Amino acid sequence: MNGTNDDVLIRLQGVSKHYPVAPPGRQRLAQVWSLLRGREPRQVFHALSDVSFDIRRGESLGLVGVNGAGKSTLLKLMAGVVSPSHGSLTRQARVGALLELGAGFHPEYTGRDNVFLACALMGLSRSATQDRMDHILGFADIGEHIDQPIKHYSSGMVVRLGFAVATSVTPEVLITDEVLAVGDESFQKKCMAWMERYLGDGGTLLLCSHSMYHIQKLCQHALWLHGGRVQQQGGAADVTRAYLAWHEERDRVAKAGASQAEPSAEQAAGGAYQVKAMRLNGQDTLEPLVLPPHGALTVSGAVYSPDGRTPQVAVGVVRADGTPIYGVVSEMDGHSLRRGADGLYHYAVSFTSLPLLPGRYIARSHAMDPEGLRLFDHVERPFEVGGNSRELGYVHLAHTWAESSESEHP
Repeated sequence: MNGTNDDVLIRLQGVSKHYPVAPPGRQRLAQVWSLLRGREPRQVFHALSDVSFDIRRGESLGLVGVNGAGKSTLLKLMAGVVSPSHGSLTRQARVGALLELGAGFHPEYTGRDNVFLACALMGLSRSATQDRMDHILGFADIGEHIDQPIKHYSSGMVVRLGFAVATSVTPEVLITDEVLAVGDESFQKKCMAWMERYLGDGGTLLLCSHSMYHIQKLCQHALWLHGGRVQQQGGAADVTRAYLAWHEERDRVAKAGASQAEPSAEQAAGGAYQVKAMRLNGQDTLEPLVLPPHGALTVSGAVYSPDGRTPQVAVGVVRADGTPIYGVVSEMDGHSLRRGADGLYHYAVSFTSLPLLPGRYIARSHAMDPEGLRLFDHVERPFEVGGNSRELGYVHLAHTWAESSESEHP
């Protein structure tokens, strides 16, 4: 994250945040009294510990980590909702936070009244809000419900209106928490397009998400929180790759330690788009396909689309222990799946002269929505690469040895 100090909009230096752990019974009242007198609590929960990083103008930073890693606490600190227990946090920009969309709406007021109320809290006059009303209503797209009380809204309608209001004032830094994980597909697509325009116009984004695809697509950099501490930070591709590998290893260990039946290779569908067929070199079998060293592999199959829109497909290769080797999405290469009968869309991708070292591997196909935003179910097929090699790692890299041309020094 290069740049000058003038570019730094938010800086955290050794920031920690802890909360008192409430003791049982009468001790709780004693602890409250101690806190009121300015004394440190005896027992605390360390939500964040010694976190340091900068957010610079025009950058996009992805925040990843499991539930309970401290992500929400960090977002609240940067949004100014809470203060750090230790360390320093400085903000030199107008920060907009999309943490709980619609949380401040009054249930008895109409959607339109809540728009005026929310915009007033953001510092807009009634006339300024009126000027933005068409944009807000168009983005929310809830029709005549705008003049109905919020208490009659579905959760999706509340989220739509909340996002529309929050984006009516463009902040210098936008902080979002799982915005792309709520609402329907059209809303998610609209949110993604808005964020891309915001970044294209020079905005600065902090995106918290469990979707590594969204992090990679929107963010230049990423920060991985684990147990309230920074586990890794750097380029989005590097951090998300390490995070996914950690997840794969954790799942592998959990499966190895569980006394349960071997899971089926055919996974249950997680949504409407489904992988209906998958073949390796034309073979559809759970028996491992055996390839020679530097052999060719073609992954083909069919993805079902329930709405007649052309889906995307992600194809990847992992080691038998789950370590990711490579993955690609049809959207990345601008490829469109061929439409067949009964809502099926066919795909085929070929890898020539595979540089994989001898060992057991798994090829995976993931069904994705037409926008390439959401992963649905996946199917996997095993294969083996034969041969003998003492090389280390997963792939063979072409190389040559030569006598050194450097002069020797005593």
